Amino acid sequence: MNIFTVNYVCLVALTTSLSFSAVAHEQAETPTLLSDRLIAFPDTANYQTLTVDLHTHSVFSDGHVWPNIRVSEAQQDGLDAVAITEHLEYQPHLTDIPHKDRNRAYQIAAEAAEGSNVIVLRGSEITREEPVGHINAIFINDANRLLYVEGAAKTSDDPRIFGHAAIQWPAQNAVEAAHKQGAFMFWNHPNWSNRKTSGITKMPSFHQKNVKNGLLHGIEVANSKWYAEAAFQTALDYNLTLIGTSDVHDLIDWDYTPHQGGHRPVTLIFAKEKSADSIKEALFARRTVVWFKNLLIGREIDLSPLLKASLEITDMRYQPGTVIVEIDIKNRSDANFEARYDGPHSLGLTSDRFVIEAHKTTTIEIKPGARIDNIQLPLILENTLVDPNTHGKITLSANL
Repeated sequence: MNIFTVNYVCLVALTTSLSFSAVAHEQAETPTLLSDRLIAFPDTANYQTLTVDLHTHSVFSDGHVWPNIRVSEAQQDGLDAVAITEHLEYQPHLTDIPHKDRNRAYQIAAEAAEGSNVIVLRGSEITREEPVGHINAIFINDANRLLYVEGAAKTSDDPRIFGHAAIQWPAQNAVEAAHKQGAFMFWNHPNWSNRKTSGITKMPSFHQKNVKNGLLHGIEVANSKWYAEAAFQTALDYNLTLIGTSDVHDLIDWDYTPHQGGHRPVTLIFAKEKSADSIKEALFARRTVVWFKNLLIGREIDLSPLLKASLEITDMRYQPGTVIVEIDIKNRSDANFEARYDGPHSLGLTSDRFVIEAHKTTTIEIKPGARIDNIQLPLILENTLVDPNTHGKITLSANL
């Protein structure tokens, strides 16, 4: 990609759904925020719910936009934090955009985020062939220390020469270099492993060893357009943090069509406060839920508080002259909850299933057969998962 193409792509980003007020050097312009595009989930009883994308790319590896565009997109989507995680070894634009400092994408994005509500996290993607695959390292101090190239290839602007030399350095060395910097590391798109055979995620010995030694902390259960239930099970088996990311290379608007109701996959992080340190603490403590399409994926200990914060009975009343109860359920989240009633009474519906629409109040009818003082509304939420085969549950209650 040449410089003209880079500028053209950036111009397209500025003139599609991102509306900007001014252009000022590398700083991200403040977009006109569209409320129906913002990713919004309520805080839980004990934590702030932060929306984070920990896997994105720019032209400083194999992405197709300048880093400040990633910040503008994050603002537009209502993200609290974003990480620009360039491939260290895979540099297809190296001929046109030579750069010796692998921290440069982060620096540009951080400058662009000044004065905004977006926290830019420093990260990199360690890139090797299978079975190692790709590993994201977040909260590093210096990306250059995760890369080692010998000889003339070190200064080559030929992506093939540089890349071939770069992957000769053992991946374990890069992992240990990131660990020395206090990095949080997770296995990227694990469903890529075994693609030539079963296509089912299996934990290779390289990752098993690093989990055991405290050098691998999370795993992507959702990346781009896919969700891998085997990766979810692997996270539970190895006690790893659940991660969901966009892994965006082009524009968010092209890949996820938020103007048509779509959204990027994100990690919902339950943090003590909105800060990089608090995000890091929550990730190491595994307090996350993944938001992918209309699916919420998380351990019950983390998902249940989010469901309780999202759904509430706000009003109940008898229909005049009957014992039929109308119940108003308010949804404070972005999820359209696909609910299945799991109680003893009949509903005034054609089935026991109904949708509690995002950021709206949904009214249902229940037929207890007699006057009652209290309503218990046990629901199975079929667009939530607490393990690959089990949906999340909530019981809403209120007094009449």
